[in-house]
Amino acid sequence: MLLCVCVDVFASVCRGVLKMMSTIRTTTGRENVVIDSIISRVKARTIPIKSLFHPEELRGYVFIEGDINDIEASIKGIPHVRGTINKEITMDQLERFLISEKREIKVESGDIVEIIGGPFKGEKAKITRVNDMKNEVTVEFLEAAIPIPITISTNSVRIHEKKKKE
Repeated sequence: MLLCVCVDVFASVCRGVLKMMSTIRTTTGRENVVIDSIISRVKARTIPIKSLFHPEELRGYVFIEGDINDIEASIKGIPHVRGTINKEITMDQLERFLISEKREIKVESGDIVEIIGGPFKGEKAKITRVNDMKNEVTVEFLEAAIPIPITISTNSVRIHEKKKKE
């Protein structure tokens, strides 16, 4: 998930003509708090910051577009800001975070999956039920002595073997 906030309605990242951005180092896991604080300050003081965004896969960093003096004014004294990286980032370097390449994987009852997240990571299981509305699957572990159904997010499984068609 990508969090992108356009502070200015006509911000260049919204129009797709972003030229250069700077990087703010933050406390890991506090990126959204930092973004909210910066937005509040930018709006209150009318600092000409164009946009902010935080790609979820890059923890501890927030990208900000604007003049270096305006960036410094907008982050000074904000909690969880650890500083800036004084190297401008080109659009080519950020493009992979802005373009989503998520593809939908359809799982069905009877598929064998591997758990890729959570406490059961690495276990293989058989899907017994799929809930598309909640994006969840109910699985039973293959190596368990007693089959106990466990409901987990569809994002936490990877298809190991599709159900064989008869």
